[in-house]
Order: sequence, then C-alpha cells, then structure tokens
Amino acid sequence: MEDKLSIWGLVLNASFVVQLVMLLLLLASFVSWVMIFQRRQVLRRAQGSLRDFEERFWSGVDLSHLFREVNATPNQTCGAENIFRAGLKEFTRLTKQPGVDPEVVMNGVQRSMRVSLAREEERLERHLPFLATVGSTSPYIGLFGTVWGIMNAFRGLANVHQATLASVAPGISEALVATAMGLFAAIPAVIAYNRFSAKSEWLMNSYETFADEFTSILYRRVHSAA
Repeated sequence: MEDKLSIWGLVLNASFVVQLVMLLLLLASFVSWVMIFQRRQVLRRAQGSLRDFEERFWSGVDLSHLFREVNATPNQTCGAENIFRAGLKEFTRLTKQPGVDPEVVMNGVQRSMRVSLAREEERLERHLPFLATVGSTSPYIGLFGTVWGIMNAFRGLANVHQATLASVAPGISEALVATAMGLFAAIPAVIAYNRFSAKSEWLMNSYETFADEFTSILYRRVHSAA
C-alpha cells in the first residue's frame, strides 16, 4: 500500500488521462526552464553590452571612428549599438546627397532607428509569451487532471460494498499529484515572466533614451552643417 501511495507509484498507477496531463505538464516545465536559462543569458548580455557601449559612446570618441569600430566587430547582442549603426548609416547616406533638406535627413534617421528599436523589442521579448501561457494555464491543466482522477476514484466506489478511505485514497492522491505538477510548472514560469518583462522594459526604456539623445546629436550636426 505504501508503494502504491509513493509519488512514483501514484504516477505509474494513474489513469491514462491523468498520466497524459502529468506528461504534458512535465514537458511544459522542462521547456520553460530551458527558456528561463536562455532568456537569463540574453538579458544579462544585453545589459552588460549596453553599459559598455554607452561608456564608449559618451567617452568623447569621434562618432565616425566609433562607427567604423562597431562595423568592424559588430555586437548583435547590444541594442544601443544596433540603433547607433542604423541611425548613423542612414544619416551618412542621406547627407551625401546634394541639396538634401535637414528635416528629410532627420526623418530618415528616426525611421531607421524606430525599425531598429522594434527589432530589439522583438528580440528581448522572444519566448516570454510562452512563459506567460505556461504560468497561466498549467494550474488549470493540473486541475483538469485532479477532477478527472477524483471522478475515477468515486466511480470506483460503485464496485465496492463498503466505502472506506483506503478505497479512494489512491485515486484522490494521484489526482492531487496532477495539481502539484501544475503548480510546479506554473510558479517558476510566472516568476521568470515578471522578472524578464521588467528587465526587458528597462532595456527598451534605455534604448529609447539613447535613441533620443543620439537624435539630438545628429540634429545639431546636420543643422550646423546646413
């Protein structure tokens, strides 16, 4: 009896539907942890590269020289660097055209940087919807397995003459294991989603601030040249 009520025994003796629910939750939990570690590394690298690039940018180095450096060894994980490259590349292309209006130049630069910002936002928020889905649906999937297991436990009472706790304990226990697995899958996913969403939002605010400051620098440059 004790072996049947162990966690492993409950999983092995569960009904097919409950086992399917457990397998689905286990798979969702595994994929979630893979994405959690992957997103953690991506965001950590993004924060470090942002700090390093801003130090170089505000060190007083010539922008053309910095542009050649980052083009020679591009760091695709640095959102600010990608925005800088996109903006200055468009700025250089438009200012080489004779008689171009400064406002046309700045409009083109802003469009180019907006596209780069959108790409960075997409990169930072990749896989977050999956974590949100796992965090919000796993408890309900586990609850479905619980309800199904309890239904089977009470249906089994129809085949016995005397209902005792021992006769329903295995079925109810296996049902509760499904609920526990649903929470095991959901809780880390919710925590990771909230944490990564906050970091992504902070990074995007930093990128937008950098883009505005860089736009001001280019605005002064193009109007002083005009």
